[in-house]
Amino acid sequence: MRPGGMRGVRVAAVAGGGIRRRSAFACSLLLFFCFCALWTAAPAGAADDTTQAAHLADRLRDNPVYVTDQLPREVPRSTAPDFARAAERTGVPTYVLVLPGHSADDGEALLGAVHDRLGRDGLYVLVDYLEVTDAVAFEVKAPAEDALTAASYELPYDAGPLRSFERFADVVAQGSEKAASRAEAARERFSDSGAGEDPEAQFIGPTDRENQAFLTGIALTGIPLLILLLGSFVRRWRRRLPSARGNPGSGTPSRLPRGALPGIALLTAVTIALGAWLTFDQTTSSAAQAPTAADLSARVDRVVKGLKQDPVYTDPESQQVLDAGQRARLRDRISEFGRSEGGGPVFVSVVPLMTEDESAGNADVFASAVHAGLGRDGVYVVADPLDGDINAVSYSLPRVPNRSLFDLPDSVQYDDSEARDHQLGDRLGQFMTFVEKAPRTDEPDHPATDRAPEPVDDHALAPLFSGDFWPGLIVGAFAALVVFALLAGVLAIVGTVLRRRNPAPLPSGALPFEAPTDPSLTYLRRTARSELLELQREFTENPDQAAHIRAWDCFDAAMLLVDGDVDALADDAVEPASLVSVIVLSRAGRAALSTDSDSDDSNSNSNTYNLCCGLNPLHGPAVSRHHVRISAEGRRRSLLPVCQMCRETAIVEPDTVHTLRMTLPRTAAGTGRGDRVPYEEVTGPLPAVRDGIPQLINQIRESASVR
Repeated sequence: MRPGGMRGVRVAAVAGGGIRRRSAFACSLLLFFCFCALWTAAPAGAADDTTQAAHLADRLRDNPVYVTDQLPREVPRSTAPDFARAAERTGVPTYVLVLPGHSADDGEALLGAVHDRLGRDGLYVLVDYLEVTDAVAFEVKAPAEDALTAASYELPYDAGPLRSFERFADVVAQGSEKAASRAEAARERFSDSGAGEDPEAQFIGPTDRENQAFLTGIALTGIPLLILLLGSFVRRWRRRLPSARGNPGSGTPSRLPRGALPGIALLTAVTIALGAWLTFDQTTSSAAQAPTAADLSARVDRVVKGLKQDPVYTDPESQQVLDAGQRARLRDRISEFGRSEGGGPVFVSVVPLMTEDESAGNADVFASAVHAGLGRDGVYVVADPLDGDINAVSYSLPRVPNRSLFDLPDSVQYDDSEARDHQLGDRLGQFMTFVEKAPRTDEPDHPATDRAPEPVDDHALAPLFSGDFWPGLIVGAFAALVVFALLAGVLAIVGTVLRRRNPAPLPSGALPFEAPTDPSLTYLRRTARSELLELQREFTENPDQAAHIRAWDCFDAAMLLVDGDVDALADDAVEPASLVSVIVLSRAGRAALSTDSDSDDSNSNSNTYNLCCGLNPLHGPAVSRHHVRISAEGRRRSLLPVCQMCRETAIVEPDTVHTLRMTLPRTAAGTGRGDRVPYEEVTGPLPAVRDGIPQLINQIRESASVR
C-alpha cells in the first residue's frame, strides 16, 4: 500500500470520530431543549408558587426583614429598621415578611416555600397590615405558636403590626416554658371575658370623636345654663321654706354675692371646655406611622420599571393569576393592536389594590401615577388579582377615548366567580377585543389627574370642637330647659310638702280667721315649731332688738316649755297646752319686736300685746273686754278679753259666740271629740293667759323652777 493510502485511512478515521462527536453534541442539545420544553409545560400552579416564593426569598437574601411597598399607608417601608430591631431580640435567626393580608391562602405554606428556596434555617414570620399572622421555626428552638397566641390575645385589635411583632419577639425571647405559660394565661383571660372579647381598643374612630364632640357641646351649654336657672330658682325656693327662716344656732341662710351665680356658670363652662380638651386628646385613629414620599412612590416606581421592559406587569409578591401562556398571548394582542391603524400602546398592571396602598385602592389614581412615571400616552389597564376587577384609563389615544371605556361590559370589568384566578387571562383577552373594536375618534381626551387622599388624613381625627359639637350646643341648651322644668316641678312638690308639714307663721291680721277652734295635735306641733323658729330668726336678724325685755321674756318662757330644744316640739311628750303656750308666747314676742322696730320709743307701745283673746288665744291680741257666753248651757256670761272678730260675734250673735271657744285634747294621745276639754280647764300654766302674757310667763317660770 502506498503511503498515501494509509494517510487516507487515518483521515477517514478522524473524520468518523468528528461525526460521532457532533452527533453526541446534537443529542445533548436536543435533550436540553426537551427539558426546557418540559419545564415550560409544567403545571401553572407549580410555576406560580416558584415565582412568588423565589421573589420573596431573593428579598430575604438581601435583608432578613422585608417590608412590602404595597402598604405605605399602614406599614411604610421606612419602618423596616424597627422590625429589624425587634427581630434581633428573639435570640434566633429571624426572617420577617410584611405582606398584604391576601398574599397567600396558606401563610405557613408560603413560609415553607420561601425557606426551601432561601435555604437558611431560622424563625420565619409573616406579618400583614394588622398583626403577626403566621410563624414557623425551621431547625431552631423558638416557641412560635405560643408567641403568636400571646401577641394575638394580649393586644387590642388596633395595636398595629409593629407592636404586634414586638410583643411576638419579646415572648419568643422568654423561652419555651414562659411563652407557654403566657399563652395559656392569655387564652384564659380571653375566655373569661364572656363572649371572647379583645382587650380594650387603643385608638378611637371617627364615630367616637363625633360622640365626644357631641357630648362636649351638650355639657358646655347644658350644665352652665342649668346652674343659672336652678341657682335662681333654688334661691327663691329656699326663701319660701320654713327651714330658711332659721333654727336655733344656725343663723341666717348663706347667700351668694351678687354676680356670683353667673361667675360660677362661666367658670364651669371654662372648666368643661378645658377638661374635655385635655381628656379627649386623641389625634389619630391608628398606630400607623406617617409614610415618606419614597414610601408612597416605591411600588409605582417598581411597576414603571417593569412596564418599560414588558407591557404586561404581574406583581411578583402576589399569587400569580396569569400563566406564561396567557401572558404571551396578551403581549401578542397588545403588539398587534399597537401596529394597527389608530392603535397605540397598552400597559397592563396586574397588581392588588387596597385602601392601605399609595392610591388608597383607587385604580384611576394608580393608573395616573404609572402614566406620569412612564411618560407615554396609551391605555393603562389595572387588573386586581384579589377581587378580579379590571379598570382602564386612556391617555390621549384617539382609538380608545375614555367615554368608550365607560361601556365596558360588566362581565369583563367585574368577576363574581369563585375561581382563584378570577379568569383574568380570558377577561383581559376580552378587554383587548373590546379595545380593538372601539369606535374611532379624532379628539383624543386626556383625563384629569386624580389624587389620593393625604396619608395623614386617613387616620387623623377631626378637632374636638367641630362637627357634631355645634348641634351639641343646641341640644345641651334644650336639655337644660327640660331638666330644669323637671327639677323645678320636683322642688315645687317638695316645698309644698315641707310647708304643709312646717307652715310659715301666719300674719297677725289673719290669725282670728285662720286659727281653728278645735286644733289637732299635728296642727299645734307644726304651728308651734314654725312660730318659735320665726321668733328665733327675728332675734338673729335684729341684734339691736334682742335685748327687748318683753320679746326676750316670751322667748325664754317658750324655750323653758321645750327644755331649750325646738326639735322637742315634734315629740308626743309635749302636752297640747304647752304647744298652745309656745304659739302664744312666740307671737307675742314677735309683736313686741315689731312694735319696737316701728317706734322710736320702745316703751310707748310695750303693752300692745298684753292680753290674748279669752275665747281662743290663737286668735291673737284682744281689743277689749266683753261679756260673752262661754257655754251653750245656761245664760251665764263671763267678762273676757276678746279679739275684734269675737267681739263682733258677741254683739251681733251672742248665742253663737261660745262656738268660738277653743278646746284641746286632754292628753297628747287624745284624738276624738269626746277627749277634748276647754283650754282654760287644762292643768298647767296655760289658763293664766286670760290674765295676760306676763301672768303666763310667770306661771311657766314657776313651773320650771318647781321641776
